[in-house]
Amino acid sequence: MYEIVKGANVGLAALSEDAGSVRVGLSWSSEEGDGDADVSVLLLGDGGKVRGDADFFFYNNPAAADGSVHLLGKTPTDSGSEDRISLGLTEMEASVERIVVAASRYEGARFGDLNGLRLTVCDRTGEEMLGFSIDDAGAESAFVFGEFYRRGGEWKFRAIGQGYETGLAGLATDFGIDVDDAAEDPGDDPGEEGAEDPGEDVAGGVASDAVASGAAGDVTPGGAPDVVPGAGAGAGAGAGAEVRASGDVGGPAVVIPAQVAVERAPAAPRRPRTVRKKVTLPKVAKKSLADNDTWRSARLFPVPSLKSDRERETRATSVLLSVMAQVPEFGRRLTAGFGAPAGRMETFTEVSLPHGDSPKRPDGVIRVERAGKLWTALVETKTNGNPLKEQQVQDYMDIAARRGYDAVITLCNDVALEGSPLVDVKIDGRRKHKVVLWHLSWAEVAHQAQMLIRHEGVGNAAHAWLLQELLHYLQHENSGCQGFQNMGPAWVPVRKGIDDETLCQGDPRAVDVVESWERLVRQVCLRLGGELGQKVLPVQRVRRATDAKARRGAQADLLCQEGRLEAELRIEGTQGLLALTADLRTGKLRTSVDLPAPDQGYPLTWAKRLVRQLADAPADLHVRTLVAGGGEGPRGTLERLRPEPGDLLPKGDVEITGFRLSLFKGMGNTRGAAETGFIRSVDDAVDRFCAAVVMPLERRTVRRPQRAEAAEAG
Repeated sequence: MYEIVKGANVGLAALSEDAGSVRVGLSWSSEEGDGDADVSVLLLGDGGKVRGDADFFFYNNPAAADGSVHLLGKTPTDSGSEDRISLGLTEMEASVERIVVAASRYEGARFGDLNGLRLTVCDRTGEEMLGFSIDDAGAESAFVFGEFYRRGGEWKFRAIGQGYETGLAGLATDFGIDVDDAAEDPGDDPGEEGAEDPGEDVAGGVASDAVASGAAGDVTPGGAPDVVPGAGAGAGAGAGAEVRASGDVGGPAVVIPAQVAVERAPAAPRRPRTVRKKVTLPKVAKKSLADNDTWRSARLFPVPSLKSDRERETRATSVLLSVMAQVPEFGRRLTAGFGAPAGRMETFTEVSLPHGDSPKRPDGVIRVERAGKLWTALVETKTNGNPLKEQQVQDYMDIAARRGYDAVITLCNDVALEGSPLVDVKIDGRRKHKVVLWHLSWAEVAHQAQMLIRHEGVGNAAHAWLLQELLHYLQHENSGCQGFQNMGPAWVPVRKGIDDETLCQGDPRAVDVVESWERLVRQVCLRLGGELGQKVLPVQRVRRATDAKARRGAQADLLCQEGRLEAELRIEGTQGLLALTADLRTGKLRTSVDLPAPDQGYPLTWAKRLVRQLADAPADLHVRTLVAGGGEGPRGTLERLRPEPGDLLPKGDVEITGFRLSLFKGMGNTRGAAETGFIRSVDDAVDRFCAAVVMPLERRTVRRPQRAEAAEAG
């Protein structure tokens, strides 16, 4: 990988032959665990300004209609998380001269508070081409990491490393964006009165976020929508664009059965907002028309008849690939990070491909066409606890290399970790054509479906219904696609070793349990994020470039010594970090959050306000006062503190630094996800704590400094 310094530039063609499509990663770390930022991209024309407000891509506008820009979101890494961006340089319009890559922080946070600020650029195959590290960040709340620019018919990259103290709004304004930083209009909230959850009541109607905001018409008694709404906030569809059922973007919409296309008057252009869009949970479904609870709704993808693992794999592959091809936002969302272009997608199952003496049949094939070029990926699927087979994946890699395909995608319930691949395959370096091995977990698939249908919206009400049916299928207990469900063969002997005090440091089985715990935590983040519509990420309190193997070894030693597994989750927009501890000695799970003391007011007022916010929280919630110096503060259950909040105040002149809220729950015994299993108990503990404690608390206000305010302050 080529390391570039501030102010330097380099041609991408000199670094890779596959630089027509690149993936940019922005990363940072925080030893305090509270570091976060949002990426943004600006497309600039001749004069160094955007051609229009649509050239500004950020959290409220994450993708270009033509697929040339796609903000992929945050991905957990060994030392924190990486915010990724897909850029199709060959698809970029000729009038775009420069592509600026930036990031911003909020709530008065500065980039100088973060460690290891770094930008990396990967080519189409995922191989890192260049890296740029920044070590001189200070009071900036927005930062330009670098830019891609055209020179002599090729794309080059320049390392900039320049900050703005005026935040994202100031940065955008400097590049010609007319920013609207007004507070969110309640009328823009997709969760207004009358909004419905798509697919919750098929007989009563289908609604997406676009429908909730007034973009849909009537629904026929049979349950199929009568109109094709304009594109909503889903990634890959531009404002007002119609989406064809075949997966193509642009052109006349294909009429879906029982639907009639109705023209909509174009909406008045709106300025981009750096204030985040509100996200609300779906409204309760309409009352069912069934006589009683024994009546089951008809489903597009039935599940109960599945008998064998082979049936489950075949059905799951077919269901997923068909929905990917018919819902462009969803298909693009799952493949953009794998280097696939935005274009017409077709999917196939059980394709026979020659290989030696006997043909091979991958579970599926994904093919995307754009500008006469094809992108092809072979798909290998596993359900339930069935592991991927190395030889099988190796065969598909060899077939893909010989046939000039681009990728092999493995799909199973396991969650992949950096430095711990699910399968080891050999890549023949002598081959000119590179094939990339990617992995998806069923939990990631369900997460993306949830985000689209419950929070962000898709451009077509029928597409929302398809996604709802897919989600119902994946979550059915008989589908075999429920996600990570087994802590592995080391779980029982490690628990027994902790009970007997015979588990020694350096035992490789402890490392296996730590890896399984990390996979489980990542799956919890995906599930919780999909339900809440917020980013939920595991927190690593380490510096960047920490060796993953060494970190897991240290956690395994801690497990051997103290018998505990620990994790922290950051839920966007909420106070504090959600801490999760599994104490294998006591058999207890602890969920907790530390709330900082307010900057203003009196301690008694703080205590009373906290108790009021927890009016519906469980009576057995433990509340502890945190005091300066790490000393012991007053504590008690919420049941005891409700009549006397003043009991939380320490005696004497002791400074209160915050409050710790904790819930305890018995831990499941078995290694699986059954009713009495450890995984189920972790899910239940996190769900209960989030719903009863975290979400009722006053939300953290995400306020970004505006340009005018910063100018006055200066």
